[in-house]
Amino acid sequence: MKKNLFGLFVFFSTTCTTYAQNKVEKDTLQSTSLNEIIVSSVKVDEKTPIAFSNLSKKEIAQKNLGQDIPSLMSYMTSVVTTTDAGNGIGYSSFRVRGSDASRVNVTLNGIPYNDAESQGAFWVNLPDFASSTQNIQLQRGVGTSTNGAAAFGASLNLTTDYYQPEAGGEISNSFGSYNTRKSTVKFSTGLINDKFEFVGRLSDIHSDGYIDRAASDLKSYFLQGTYVGTTSMIKALIFGGKEKTYQAWNGVDQEQIDTYGRRYNPSGMYTNDNGEVKFYNNETDNYKQTNYQLHWSERWADNWTSNVSLHYTKGDGYYENYKNNQKFTEYGFEPITVDGKEVNRTDLIRTKWLDNHFYGMVFNANYSTEDLSLIFGGGANKYEGDHFGEILWTREPVKHSYKQEYYRDDAVKTDVNFFTKATWQLSPQWGLFGDLQYRRVTYEANAIETGLVDDEFNFFNPKGGITFQANENNQLYFSYARANREPSRKDYEGEGKPKSEKLDDYELGWRYKNGQTTLNVNAYFMNYTDQLVLTGELNDVGGMIRENSGDSYRLGLEIDANVKILEKLYWSPSITISSNKNKNFKDSWDGEQKNFGTTSIAFSPNFIASNGITLLPIEGMSISLLTKFVGDQYMSNIQTKTSKLDSYFVNDISIHYEFPVKRWFKSVGISLLANNIFNVKYISNGYYWTDVITIQEPELESEKVKTIKKTIDGAGYYPQAEFNILAGLNLKF
Repeated sequence: MKKNLFGLFVFFSTTCTTYAQNKVEKDTLQSTSLNEIIVSSVKVDEKTPIAFSNLSKKEIAQKNLGQDIPSLMSYMTSVVTTTDAGNGIGYSSFRVRGSDASRVNVTLNGIPYNDAESQGAFWVNLPDFASSTQNIQLQRGVGTSTNGAAAFGASLNLTTDYYQPEAGGEISNSFGSYNTRKSTVKFSTGLINDKFEFVGRLSDIHSDGYIDRAASDLKSYFLQGTYVGTTSMIKALIFGGKEKTYQAWNGVDQEQIDTYGRRYNPSGMYTNDNGEVKFYNNETDNYKQTNYQLHWSERWADNWTSNVSLHYTKGDGYYENYKNNQKFTEYGFEPITVDGKEVNRTDLIRTKWLDNHFYGMVFNANYSTEDLSLIFGGGANKYEGDHFGEILWTREPVKHSYKQEYYRDDAVKTDVNFFTKATWQLSPQWGLFGDLQYRRVTYEANAIETGLVDDEFNFFNPKGGITFQANENNQLYFSYARANREPSRKDYEGEGKPKSEKLDDYELGWRYKNGQTTLNVNAYFMNYTDQLVLTGELNDVGGMIRENSGDSYRLGLEIDANVKILEKLYWSPSITISSNKNKNFKDSWDGEQKNFGTTSIAFSPNFIASNGITLLPIEGMSISLLTKFVGDQYMSNIQTKTSKLDSYFVNDISIHYEFPVKRWFKSVGISLLANNIFNVKYISNGYYWTDVITIQEPELESEKVKTIKKTIDGAGYYPQAEFNILAGLNLKF
């Protein structure tokens, strides 16, 4: 019996797999062994002094009804999720320990997934990827050396489906609130001649979204071919997605909520020639992404394995906007005369395009004995991105052509890294961990927003730790990790040149395990220099703006557990208590630079908790009550009242029942997910803005008037869905 126990994601639990035939058992063990070589350099286990959580294929399947990957992770330790459309489909993201998604390293089969320029991970480009995912591992903190973007909050490693010895297939359909529906078809040939397997998936997802007009139309596919030899495996993958989403990234302010309701969406709003307020019907984001991966895993001897992976990602797409009262000078137009008056502004419709290529290789060689594991690895990757904009229409009779370009710039980024990791079991009680990484990054760009950029970064990231197995049930560990991170494209759009960030991460933990309980306690201290913190403000396309904050830190305690209360009743609580502070934070206020002293880091709640109670009433059925609490947080680094985001507490119910059938299908699965069952009107994300105005005030005891500058501020919000449901039917054959 193998236990996959992790506190928080309450689909819990105890997995027992029994094989009736020795051949099937042997094939499955070989499948796991060869597949794990691919991701052995980025994944960790309990021998490593790092805090982590796992999500198995079974647990993913029980909640996978069309929502994005962040929604499936919502009950993992220290995780806070949000979505623009409000119901977990479309543009969704998550934060770990207060760090936003652009600071979480994401790999797919060990291949970097973060966008090279923005450093974000856009799950909307991989609809229903969960249906082709074998497992998910979240490493909190810096974690181990990995490929791609540096981890400043966590590392997220996704592994796609292992090959299966037997043929099979699935048909899945789900339906729910806000006209949400998902259709998925999967197949596997099983091993043909004990050597070859082919897997495929097609998915289609649609949702109107909780927010007005925040509709999503998502399509994806997944193809995988595997060759399995006695000691080798070659795996080729092609997967991708195409998305069209109506923009909801502008959020809504409190006045709009009070006037029009919390589902109001101002995106695309304009006034026509008759003075009527309208909404542009194609205020959309459109993007297509295709991913190619080729993996070769080899077991050279009992102690030596290796993996080499090649990858290429092609992405292209655009978003379309109706823009009000735009300056001619920003689009290359000449002023015109209308009715004897000079006109230099107009309403217009524009598109902004991104056409990019990302390619490279990653590799690792592994030497392992009973007491020693050595991994040598690295990667070399290159990104090439073309950015350009086109004019589709203008209200004023400006001389232009359809799809006339008004800007074009390109960017090139290279990322090369080498690392060596070692885990050495000195004795049955003591284990050592060491990890050294060198990373070199170059970035070139030339845009109106960024100016001319030609930067080079050389980072050395050492890591080390120790584990102590006190007895069969108790393990203690301590680790230190150094991380350095380059600025993203958006960071160059502000005033002054951004600095690279530095992080020293200290982790101290205790793991306890017996037949009834698994308990993980982890304390962390993350000390930053020049951390690029979110300011709360957005750029013109809804992207969060960041700036260097000087010295800052995150200090916290994470506790998660899984407890078998009764034979068929499990309890999975999780708590994160933290203090997230900027030291001597400086920012502009009333037109002057001001030292605000010690302030809370934006979007970093001090308290996050979740709880899961799971009942297994009969074989194949689970019923779970899931709760999540996220404490107060500020959307700025200066802790103004306006920027405060209130705490929220939500509850979900999940029911899953899978049972075998005698004819036609191997099994039938029925799922029901009732979200926010108490209909809480909560807000999980938002933004904050400031502006400086000039006012005239009379001087006391004088007739003179003085001119002063005064800061005004405001906030926008992303309301989340009230009570909603999703129901699904899964047929396996």
